[in-house]
Amino acid sequence: MQAQPIYPIHDADDPRLNDFRDLSAADKRPDVARPAQGAERAGRSEPVVLAEGVPVVERMLASRFVPHAIMGVESKLARLDGVAPEVPRYLVTADLMARVVGFHLNRGVLAAARRPEPLAAADLLAGARTVVVLEGVNDHENLGAIFRNGAGLSADAVLFGPRCSDPLYRRAVRVSMGHVLLVPFAHLPVDGWPAAGLSLLTRHGFRTVALTPSGETTVAGAVAGAPDRMAYLVGAEGPGLTPETMSAADVRARIPMSRGTDSLNVATAAAVALYERART
Repeated sequence: MQAQPIYPIHDADDPRLNDFRDLSAADKRPDVARPAQGAERAGRSEPVVLAEGVPVVERMLASRFVPHAIMGVESKLARLDGVAPEVPRYLVTADLMARVVGFHLNRGVLAAARRPEPLAAADLLAGARTVVVLEGVNDHENLGAIFRNGAGLSADAVLFGPRCSDPLYRRAVRVSMGHVLLVPFAHLPVDGWPAAGLSLLTRHGFRTVALTPSGETTVAGAVAGAPDRMAYLVGAEGPGLTPETMSAADVRARIPMSRGTDSLNVATAAAVALYERART
């Protein structure tokens, strides 16, 4: 077996740790649309994708996001022993790690990967049966939860419409428990939205279901007798989907509520709809 490359680091300013530096700025790493901002400040030439904690690092190692460095304390690196031996491991103490990242990282290990080439929406749709389409979802915790729910409830892909945040933002990856690295995603055309984006779904045989409290049917009703392919459309927390997108969808579906509650969190609503789809 190839020897595991482990390099003890004793200097917090070691340039080999630049991709893990200054995370206390609460993810001032750039969005994908602004790749230069912030990266140069910490000595990075481009934004990276970060995985935190052993389970998330393991999912990164199993994904198309190929890590080029792992930094961790001894006990956490030991749990990754024998996995992807070609990736260099940088052994640090908890105190040194805190000095590098800017706070005490309880998870004890980080992996960094370059962003691969984006996937094409048409390619994902060609082999998918159930997808989630996001419009204006700009909360990273909601994004992460949607990917985690999608992984557990058999979503084949997540597709992005306009005004969504970067799914590879560190907090989104963390909240998703690394599933954003495994559930494929792509961006739909936003010029001429929603017609351009939803027409691509229609051409691939998808029934588009807009999740809204004012739906004319329930999520269970939307599944009944549905075509083999379904796309659930969800909007931002609060405003929800735009009227134009709801009008363009094939069906508008609601989740029956009680006690005067008008709606659920967007990630929870997507999970309920995916569960109805999965169980039928």
